[in-house]
Amino acid sequence: MQGLTVKGLDCVRGERLVFAGVALAVNPGRALLLSGANGSGKSSLLRILAGLLQPAAGTLAWEGEDIATDSEAHRRRIAYVGHADPVKPGLTVCENLEFWARLYGFEPGIEPALYQFGIEHLADLPARYLSAGQRRRLTLARLAAGQNSPAGPPLWLLDEPAAGLDPDAVAMLANSILAHLANEGVAVIASHGGRLDEALDGHTSRLVLQDDAP
Repeated sequence: MQGLTVKGLDCVRGERLVFAGVALAVNPGRALLLSGANGSGKSSLLRILAGLLQPAAGTLAWEGEDIATDSEAHRRRIAYVGHADPVKPGLTVCENLEFWARLYGFEPGIEPALYQFGIEHLADLPARYLSAGQRRRLTLARLAAGQNSPAGPPLWLLDEPAAGLDPDAVAMLANSILAHLANEGVAVIASHGGRLDEALDGHTSRLVLQDDAP
């Protein structure tokens, strides 16, 4: 069974070649860890995989089909977590998760997601009162909210998701990723190593990006 495949991918930002000729394949039940120096293009690659940035060259396919043939279907199959926390401050923690689920068209598992990331006691608190760490947990709880739904996104694209998390929260994130992989999900994760990589050991391969700038 095929998951995500990429061939001959080039990325140019402005006049700068960020990377060239990237190829990868991630089968269901597996995760790919992206590593490399700052500026090597980890975030740019994730944005290309999410359809948020156009590559200069190359092809991307999901289950053998070019994602360009149906960009809306590709958007629905992705859970993308970048550096920012896209939290609506006027909504409660629960309402934020429900909003995200409605956006993707599935019935969310709100309560399990809250417990998965240790924020069940914050369920009715407006997000504007959350600390930075709590906001990050809420952002990551979006992943768990769709795990028990057939319509939940099968492809997770995570840009340094463990940044700013305490060890307990990193363990919670790792458990959520492992559960996703056990359900034949696919994950591509930009990571600088550490506890998360160790927790996922045995379920991952690694791609090291080189800075191709002159």
